[in-house]
Parts: sequence; C-alpha cells; structure tokens
Amino acid sequence: MGKPLDVVLLVDEAMIPPGDPQMLDPPDSPMTEFHVADTLRDMGHRVRVLGAGGNVAALVDGLTREPPDLVFNLTEHIEGNRLMDKNIAGLLEMTGIPFTGAGPSGLLLCRDKRLCKQLLSAHRIRVPGFASFPVGKRFRPPGGLAYPLVVKPAYEDGSEGISNASLVTNARTLAERVQWVHEFFAQPVIAEEYVEGREFYVAVLGNTRLHVLPARECLFGSDKEGPTMATFRVKHNEKYRRKWDIQFGFPEGLDEGTLNRINRVCKRAYRAMQLRDYGRIDLRLAPDGRLIVLEVNPNPDIAYGEEVAEAAEREGIGYEELLRRIVRMAMKRYK
Repeated sequence: MGKPLDVVLLVDEAMIPPGDPQMLDPPDSPMTEFHVADTLRDMGHRVRVLGAGGNVAALVDGLTREPPDLVFNLTEHIEGNRLMDKNIAGLLEMTGIPFTGAGPSGLLLCRDKRLCKQLLSAHRIRVPGFASFPVGKRFRPPGGLAYPLVVKPAYEDGSEGISNASLVTNARTLAERVQWVHEFFAQPVIAEEYVEGREFYVAVLGNTRLHVLPARECLFGSDKEGPTMATFRVKHNEKYRRKWDIQFGFPEGLDEGTLNRINRVCKRAYRAMQLRDYGRIDLRLAPDGRLIVLEVNPNPDIAYGEEVAEAAEREGIGYEELLRRIVRMAMKRYK
C-alpha cells in the first residue's frame, strides 16, 4: 500500500459542513469531498481538511505551518469566482507542496471555453464552430455559423447557465440569450454550433503514459419534446431525468474502430490542454462518424458512483484503487 501520508484535502470553503470541519460524519447527500476524505482515511492516510476562501493568508498558514506530504486538490473556485481555480494551483506550486490534478496552466487553458476550443482546433482536434460575445460589446450576429447554436457562459462548468433555452435557432433568440447570460453571470458568452449525435464522457488517467477508461454515454429519451443536450437539470436533477427518460450508462454498438478513435482523440485533447493525473473529455459522435470535442475537464468530479468512478469500476478499478492511483501519480511527478 505504501507508507501512510499526511494529506491536506483542499476544498472550497463553502463545502465544509458546519460543525464538522474535518468531514468525519457522513453527509445527508452524496458529496465528493466526504467520499475522498473517508476513503483516504480508510487507506491509512492522515487527512486534514482545509478550506480555500478569500483569506489567502489563512490558506497559506494552513498549508505551511505543518506542511503535508500531499495536497489533494478538490477546489473549483474562490467565493464563487471560477477563474481563481488556477490561482489556487499557482499558490500550491509556490509552496512546493505536491498536489493532485492539473496545474495552473491546465486550469487556465480549460477554464475559458473559447480559448480551449481555439487550442484544440490548433491541434487539429474537431470542435463545434463558435462565436464569442464579450460583455459590454455591441451584439452582432455571427457569420458563417449554422443554427441552432448552444449559448453558454464562457467560464462556468457542470452545465451551469445551460438550459433548454440555451438552444437558439435565429439571431433574435441568440441576442436575447446572450444578454441574459451577460446580466446573470457577468461574463463573456460562447455560442457554438449544436452537434447532432451521441454524447460521451471519457475519463483519462495518467501523465507520461495515458490510460483511457471506458466511455460513458448520456442516453436521451425518445420524446422529441424533451432535452437533447446535457443541461444543468439533466446533470443534477434525478426527477427531471426520470420525466424525460434520460439515463447515463455505457454505450452499446460501438465498433472497435470507433472506440480506438475515441481513445486517440481523448488522449490528444488531454495532452493538448496540459491535464495531469486525471481528466475527462466530453464529446459527440456525429451521424457521419465525426468525433467533436465539446469540453475538456481538468480535475473532474470523482465522487463515488459518478462518471469517473463508474468508468473505473467498469474496468475493475475500485474506488479506493482509483484514489490510490491518483495519489501515486501525483507523488511520482514530484520525485
């Protein structure tokens, strides 16, 4: 198993339960932070939970007063600002303490959906055609794009800001949705061409050598009135999924050639965006066989029973072994 480590589990400050700062008691609903803390303790590691918030001095003191062997980084933002995730990783690099997952460069490249797609295109990885709409600039309908378009906040993840209304079919509804995102999220907008086809989520593990886990698929129901893309409610509302018969599972009917192409594209995207230890690539298989990357996710959700853990389990990698591999890969990078 290796020697026990002193591990700081670094989490968003708001995720620490009141009255249980070290996450010792099972929460009422599944929570990634508890799953990781509890499992690392079961593995014999000494785990201390630390919240990342607006008080940078307190964060630095918590990390350096008794430096751990490893920081398991589960942070996503500081006080709601997702652009700060790279700064947390940068701070960890400055302390010299080993930490899991993507570094500041990988987080920077993936956070802005527009930059991400530009870089993927530069690496000859197919992405949807898209247009950018900065805050405060006069709206001009984009030329050369085919409707429908999917309108998204540029910096959010987990499908935040994406609903059925995000799928627009003309310049008028595009302008309305862009204005709504600008007002509600106060950030730039990306509008990208909607890609018809099957939607896959593919987890990748590794650094020097990459290992692609079995793809997961979002299976949309047959009702044409229902959603055809992974909106916020599709991802986070089980009752809504039952209503529209939407399920997450493992794809069927994919030939070996297609599976090999998925593996190659995901490895190329993982490397292009400078991910480390683990990541997830979201893509669609168009009816004509093209693979089109929708998102590249550094440090994706590794809660027990969610996409990455389920894919690992499918390959015989249990949850404890998954975390052991992530810890081992991170420690090896610093040796």
